[in-house]
Amino acid sequence: MATTTKTKTTTASDTTDTAASTAKKPITDTTNVSSNEKPKVAPKTATTSKKTNTTTRQKKDTVTTRHELGISEDIKEEMSREINEMLSFATYNGIIINTDVISLIQDSNVDDLINAHNMLCKNIAPATPKSITFVKKLRENGTKKSLFSKIPLVRNLVILAILFLATFIATGSSKEVSDASLDLGVMNNNGINLLLNLAYLASVSGLGVLFYLLKNVSSAVKNGTLVPEDSIYYIALVVLGVIAGLIMSEILNLYTKDPDTINLFNKSVLALIGGFSSDAIFTVLQSLIDRLKAIFAPSN
Repeated sequence: MATTTKTKTTTASDTTDTAASTAKKPITDTTNVSSNEKPKVAPKTATTSKKTNTTTRQKKDTVTTRHELGISEDIKEEMSREINEMLSFATYNGIIINTDVISLIQDSNVDDLINAHNMLCKNIAPATPKSITFVKKLRENGTKKSLFSKIPLVRNLVILAILFLATFIATGSSKEVSDASLDLGVMNNNGINLLLNLAYLASVSGLGVLFYLLKNVSSAVKNGTLVPEDSIYYIALVVLGVIAGLIMSEILNLYTKDPDTINLFNKSVLALIGGFSSDAIFTVLQSLIDRLKAIFAPSN
């Protein structure tokens, strides 16, 4: 009986130990499983974020490509506006228009608009869409202004012409400006005499260049070829004309064989020619410089 009791006790204790060990194993396995699953979740999150960033970048690239490719609506509207202005200019000035333009401007196709724009540019030449727009703005802004203030460039040139003419009259009537004083030239003259003689020659040169510019700007307004940049170009050309007139009348005359033959008429004519042909003189001098550079520094 005692042996049987011991055996049962041993068996019960073994069963208890086995149950305890069995109960402990699932806990250990669960812990291992959960610890093994944690690193697996992290890569999934990183992969998802990478995919999101890639998708976002692709969308941005697509939007940027859409903005870069093709012609914007602003350019189409600008071409349409210029086509209408060129048609209005041609109709107003009696310029013959190519009838093929009509079929091209019926829709907003880019190819047709470009072809129509090119045809009209040929029809209205030498005017350009830029010059037509500028002249139109001057006309619209000058409706309530006086005739003298409608075109600022013409007004400025007229004022300069009056100033040069007044200087010419004032210096020409002076006793210090004479045939003898002009024969002395820059090298042999000094003081107030030199100043008045140079002012006389500069005024003659200025009248010459303004004579050319006023004729040119009047033709530009008439033909619709006046552009905003002409304001800077014409003012610079006035300065070049005065310089060219002084060069022609004073510096070049130093190399004449007989200085005694130089008189008031000859120097005045040279100053006038120098001012009137300042652009041509600049071109000639520039071509001489280019040829000298080509001789001493030939291009590769």
